[in-house]
Amino acid sequence: METMHVFQETVAASRLDQERIQIDLAASQARNEELHRTNEELRTNLQNQAGEREVEEQEPATPPRAFPMPFSQPVMDVVIPTTFVGSKATFTGVEDPEAHLTAFHTQMMLVGGSDAVHCKLFMSTLAGTTLDWFISLPDGHVTSFAQFSTLFREQYIANQAPPPVSYDLFDIRQY
Repeated sequence: METMHVFQETVAASRLDQERIQIDLAASQARNEELHRTNEELRTNLQNQAGEREVEEQEPATPPRAFPMPFSQPVMDVVIPTTFVGSKATFTGVEDPEAHLTAFHTQMMLVGGSDAVHCKLFMSTLAGTTLDWFISLPDGHVTSFAQFSTLFREQYIANQAPPPVSYDLFDIRQY
């Protein structure tokens, strides 16, 4: 009889465990359905946002900014070959313009190129206020590198290193 009683208790415990499992399973399925709905809502929102971005990209709100280009059309039409490497030097407006032009000429002698290529590559060495100065030149004004370098020298002549004078030699001492 005692065995029967233990058996009945085990069956009852097993039924309780099954009921708890059924309750947990139902709760889990409900959570899964809720997560699935949330996931679908997020996916729909993302697709709508992507569609809105595509519309925004197709129709820009403001037109791209047009920069003035001081180079003449023949200079603009020249394409710089991909093999050309621009000068590593940059000019910010406080350096000696002659030293910058000399460094640029030295590098351009190594790579060659036409006058128009020199104009475009020299423009890439300008930074800060010097780039602002370049952009402020009238459209189509620069037609050659000789003219460009003259304009550059004239603009930054105040930064040019002063020539040596004879009294500077009095400071030289031999060890």
